[in-house]
Amino acid sequence: MSQTIPMHVIAKIRSDFPTKFGIPRQSGLADAPAQIVFEPPYRNVDALRGIEGFSHLWLLWHFSAAVREGWSPTVRPPKLGGDRRQGVFATRSPFRPNAIGLSSVRLVRVEHGTAVGPVLHVVGADLMDGTPILDIKPYLAYTDAHPAATGGFAQQVLGRTLAVDCPPALLERLPADRRGVLCDVLAQDPRPGYQDDAGRVYGFAFAGHEVRFTVADGRAQVLSIEPIADADAAGR
Repeated sequence: MSQTIPMHVIAKIRSDFPTKFGIPRQSGLADAPAQIVFEPPYRNVDALRGIEGFSHLWLLWHFSAAVREGWSPTVRPPKLGGDRRQGVFATRSPFRPNAIGLSSVRLVRVEHGTAVGPVLHVVGADLMDGTPILDIKPYLAYTDAHPAATGGFAQQVLGRTLAVDCPPALLERLPADRRGVLCDVLAQDPRPGYQDDAGRVYGFAFAGHEVRFTVADGRAQVLSIEPIADADAAGR
């Protein structure tokens, strides 16, 4: 018999990624800053008492932009070219029986006294702007870290990065603290693994700007970085 369990959205993330394309593929791969803004019932400072003592946090969240009816026991991870099926429980695909994500982020600070209650400032987030947060737990290195763990088929694509060419004049259009993040995101190659068209121009929204680039011979070439007219509608 199928069972359902009630869940509550406790917070939402504010990040520089208003769309799925371009988001770091895993948490911690880029120092992408984000803010966790609590929903009104959970804007209680007592709920965060002691959290400043932890350097990292686990975020449990909802794949709100990837909800599908039903589920499949196998999926095709994009980084494997999109043509190799793996068991859904052997992947971090968003298309799962329960669309729940898990990310480890670094806690930078807790901001008190804002109009929306306490705000958590974190880095290393891999979440789209507006993503619902279901729970927050402290990361405990003595039990959560496993240095000898193996990476299965995901280890095959580890370390495959692109060189990034971005003219300084373009990069300077971004805030100083976002320039390195953009380069990290591009170095990870945000394209699906099955796309390798050297003449194709890709684009994604980041930090209130539209970034356009091409990829050829292992290099990402940034073509333009232009402000988005309605930055709030684009996430920032």
